[in-house]
Amino acid sequence: MISKIAIALVSIALLTGSAFTQTTTSTSATPNAASASKDGWRASKLAGVDVYNEQNEKIGDVSDVILDQSGKASAVIIGVGGFLGVGEHLVSVPFDNVKWVAEPVRSTTALTNSQNTTGSAATTGTTRGSNDNWYPDHATYSAAKDQLKQLPEFKY
Repeated sequence: MISKIAIALVSIALLTGSAFTQTTTSTSATPNAASASKDGWRASKLAGVDVYNEQNEKIGDVSDVILDQSGKASAVIIGVGGFLGVGEHLVSVPFDNVKWVAEPVRSTTALTNSQNTTGSAATTGTTRGSNDNWYPDHATYSAAKDQLKQLPEFKY
Protein backbone atom coordinates (compact mmCIF):
# COMPACT_ATOMS: atom_id res chain seq x y z
CA MET A 1 0.00 0.00 0.00
CA ILE A 2 2.79 2.39 0.91
CA SER A 3 4.56 1.63 -2.37
CA LYS A 4 1.41 2.58 -4.32
CA ILE A 5 1.21 5.91 -2.46
CA ALA A 6 4.90 6.56 -3.12
CA ILE A 7 4.44 5.81 -6.84
CA ALA A 8 1.43 8.14 -6.95
CA LEU A 9 3.36 10.97 -5.26
CA VAL A 10 6.33 10.56 -7.59
CA SER A 11 3.98 10.55 -10.61
CA ILE A 12 2.26 13.73 -9.41
CA ALA A 13 5.62 15.42 -8.87
CA LEU A 14 6.77 14.49 -12.37
CA LEU A 15 3.52 15.64 -13.99
CA THR A 16 3.53 18.92 -12.08
CA GLY A 17 7.10 19.63 -13.17
CA SER A 18 6.27 19.07 -16.84
CA ALA A 19 3.18 21.26 -16.53
CA PHE A 20 5.29 24.12 -15.16
CA THR A 21 7.76 23.64 -17.99
CA GLN A 22 5.00 23.91 -20.59
CA THR A 23 3.48 27.08 -19.20
CA THR A 24 6.66 29.15 -19.13
CA THR A 25 6.85 31.68 -21.94
CA SER A 26 9.83 32.44 -24.08
CA THR A 27 11.12 36.00 -24.16
CA SER A 28 13.14 35.66 -27.34
CA ALA A 29 13.54 38.59 -29.73
CA THR A 30 11.67 36.80 -32.54
CA PRO A 31 8.42 38.66 -33.36
CA ASN A 32 5.27 36.65 -33.79
CA ALA A 33 4.06 35.97 -37.33
CA ALA A 34 0.99 38.22 -37.12
CA SER A 35 2.88 41.37 -36.23
CA ALA A 36 5.67 40.64 -38.71
CA SER A 37 3.21 40.21 -41.62
CA LYS A 38 0.89 43.15 -40.91
CA ASP A 39 2.81 45.30 -43.41
CA GLY A 40 1.46 43.32 -46.38
CA TRP A 41 -1.73 41.88 -47.79
CA ARG A 42 -3.01 38.32 -47.89
CA ALA A 43 -2.69 36.91 -51.40
CA SER A 44 -5.98 35.05 -50.99
CA LYS A 45 -7.74 38.38 -50.42
CA LEU A 46 -6.37 39.98 -53.62
CA ALA A 47 -8.67 37.88 -55.82
CA GLY A 48 -11.78 39.92 -56.52
CA VAL A 49 -10.18 43.33 -55.95
CA ASP A 50 -11.46 45.79 -58.57
CA VAL A 51 -8.97 47.25 -61.06
CA TYR A 52 -9.37 50.83 -62.36
CA ASN A 53 -7.50 52.95 -64.88
CA GLU A 54 -6.23 56.51 -64.28
CA GLN A 55 -9.67 57.94 -65.16
CA ASN A 56 -11.21 55.87 -62.31
CA GLU A 57 -13.06 53.67 -64.80
CA LYS A 58 -13.36 50.05 -63.72
CA ILE A 59 -11.51 47.88 -66.22
CA GLY A 60 -11.81 44.51 -64.49
CA ASP A 61 -10.97 42.64 -61.31
CA VAL A 62 -8.12 40.52 -60.03
CA SER A 63 -8.68 36.84 -60.76
CA ASP A 64 -5.33 35.53 -59.55
CA VAL A 65 -1.74 36.39 -58.65
CA ILE A 66 1.07 34.35 -60.22
CA LEU A 67 4.27 33.72 -58.23
CA ASP A 68 7.65 32.90 -59.70
CA GLN A 69 9.67 29.94 -58.42
CA SER A 70 11.30 32.05 -55.71
CA GLY A 71 7.87 33.06 -54.33
CA LYS A 72 7.91 36.64 -55.64
CA ALA A 73 4.69 37.88 -57.26
CA SER A 74 5.38 38.13 -60.99
CA ALA A 75 1.99 38.66 -62.64
CA VAL A 76 -1.57 39.65 -61.93
CA ILE A 77 -4.38 37.94 -63.84
CA ILE A 78 -7.14 40.46 -64.54
CA GLY A 79 -10.61 39.40 -65.63
CA VAL A 80 -12.01 41.86 -68.17
CA GLY A 81 -15.62 42.01 -69.32
CA GLY A 82 -18.14 39.23 -69.00
CA PHE A 83 -20.94 38.79 -66.53
CA LEU A 84 -20.48 36.70 -63.36
CA GLY A 85 -17.39 35.11 -64.91
CA VAL A 86 -19.15 34.10 -68.14
CA GLY A 87 -17.46 35.58 -71.20
CA GLU A 88 -14.68 37.04 -69.08
CA HIS A 89 -11.36 37.64 -70.87
CA LEU A 90 -8.38 36.83 -68.62
CA VAL A 91 -5.13 38.71 -69.25
CA SER A 92 -1.76 38.58 -67.53
CA VAL A 93 -0.04 41.85 -66.65
CA PRO A 94 3.28 42.32 -64.81
CA PHE A 95 2.78 42.59 -61.05
CA ASP A 96 5.11 45.61 -60.88
CA ASN A 97 2.85 47.55 -63.29
CA VAL A 98 -0.16 47.27 -60.98
CA LYS A 99 -0.51 49.87 -58.26
CA TRP A 100 -2.28 48.67 -55.10
CA VAL A 101 -4.29 51.38 -53.33
CA ALA A 102 -5.61 51.14 -49.76
CA GLU A 103 -7.85 54.21 -50.08
CA PRO A 104 -11.33 54.14 -51.63
CA VAL A 105 -11.79 55.02 -55.30
CA ARG A 106 -12.42 58.73 -55.70
CA SER A 107 -14.73 60.10 -58.35
CA THR A 108 -16.04 63.59 -58.95
CA THR A 109 -19.81 63.86 -59.15
CA ALA A 110 -22.13 66.84 -59.18
CA LEU A 111 -24.32 67.16 -56.12
CA THR A 112 -27.96 68.07 -56.34
CA ASN A 113 -29.08 71.45 -55.02
CA SER A 114 -30.65 69.77 -51.98
CA GLN A 115 -27.19 68.49 -51.00
CA ASN A 116 -25.23 71.63 -51.84
CA THR A 117 -26.77 74.97 -52.71
CA THR A 118 -23.72 76.13 -54.69
CA GLY A 119 -23.93 73.20 -57.12
CA SER A 120 -20.20 72.47 -56.80
CA ALA A 121 -18.67 69.04 -57.29
CA ALA A 122 -17.74 66.82 -54.39
CA THR A 123 -15.52 63.81 -53.99
CA THR A 124 -17.23 60.56 -53.13
CA GLY A 125 -15.98 57.04 -52.69
CA THR A 126 -16.56 53.62 -51.23
CA THR A 127 -14.98 52.12 -48.13
CA ARG A 128 -14.28 48.55 -49.11
CA GLY A 129 -10.81 47.57 -47.93
CA SER A 130 -8.00 48.79 -45.74
CA ASN A 131 -4.76 47.57 -44.25
CA ASP A 132 -6.78 46.38 -41.24
CA ASN A 133 -8.65 44.00 -43.57
CA TRP A 134 -5.39 42.59 -45.02
CA TYR A 135 -6.26 43.60 -48.58
CA PRO A 136 -6.21 46.80 -50.63
CA ASP A 137 -9.37 48.66 -51.59
CA HIS A 138 -8.56 48.55 -55.31
CA ALA A 139 -5.76 48.46 -57.87
CA THR A 140 -4.91 50.70 -60.80
CA TYR A 141 -3.42 49.76 -64.15
CA SER A 142 -2.55 52.03 -67.10
CA ALA A 143 -4.85 50.69 -69.79
CA ALA A 144 -8.37 51.01 -71.11
CA LYS A 145 -10.75 48.06 -70.96
CA ASP A 146 -10.64 47.71 -74.76
CA GLN A 147 -6.83 47.57 -74.71
CA LEU A 148 -6.91 44.74 -72.18
CA LYS A 149 -9.48 42.82 -74.22
CA GLN A 150 -7.08 42.90 -77.18
CA LEU A 151 -4.24 41.28 -75.20
CA PRO A 152 -3.74 37.52 -75.60
CA GLU A 153 -6.00 35.53 -73.31
CA PHE A 154 -4.28 33.97 -70.30
CA LYS A 155 -4.72 30.19 -70.10
CA TYR A 156 -4.05 28.16 -66.95
